[in-house]
Amino acid sequence: MVETADAPPLPDGVTLVRAPNPGPMTLDGTNSWVLRAEGAGAAVVVDPGPADAAHLARLAEGGVALVLITHRHPDHTDSVDAFAELTGAPVRAIDPAWCRGADPLADGEVIDEGGFRLEILATPGHTSDSMCIVLRSEGGAPLGVLTGDTVLGRGTTIIAHPDGALGPYLDALDRLLTIGIASGPVVVLPGHGPALPDLAAICDAYLAHRAERLDQVRAALARLGDAATAEAVTDAVYADVDPAVRGAAKASVRAQLDYLRGA
Repeated sequence: MVETADAPPLPDGVTLVRAPNPGPMTLDGTNSWVLRAEGAGAAVVVDPGPADAAHLARLAEGGVALVLITHRHPDHTDSVDAFAELTGAPVRAIDPAWCRGADPLADGEVIDEGGFRLEILATPGHTSDSMCIVLRSEGGAPLGVLTGDTVLGRGTTIIAHPDGALGPYLDALDRLLTIGIASGPVVVLPGHGPALPDLAAICDAYLAHRAERLDQVRAALARLGDAATAEAVTDAVYADVDPAVRGAAKASVRAQLDYLRGA
């Protein structure tokens, strides 16, 4: 498990509005992000989250120009239709199924809205449609990266096999690591948990954690045989896992087995 430091200050113009849906998979709740730089009119909202009326009303305060979705999981998307109706704002995502009144997002696309420059990064792995957003000032300097569930503020994310896949996920972490190294310490604005102070450091820790887990799975296969089931490998590698998240652990094991057997 990756340990995290105290949350750093958020960039100016960035507000965290946490949804009231805490749980084993959502930690303290889904993080909805409101992006409105000083002097900007309507905001950009990233991941409106569950269809909770009070939560959506708070997100809509001051007007919304655009809604962005980091990935398809229900704790990030359940409110898409209600929020689009409430605000009249277009909704954009990589997966066209979650777009409302706008085209799908493309890797490398740059959006100027809310007083910020937003660079879209396709980062499949947690899910096939996962993306991150590099938040830049209008002058181009990186202010933070919104990571959805690709990087969490506490613990590590699951690879939601079969939709998610470990190979692309490792590539996504490498891509984020490169951005973090090139830019110096960059604040991580995750889909769950607190903000983190250094994108490169957390990506380094995530990659080390994944390498350790793969070694554990290889050792389990050496003991159990290469044809061992995901159930048996989960028992061996995640023996002490909370029953509430065992399904997530098994999904990650399936992803690791798929990765190793396809190598």
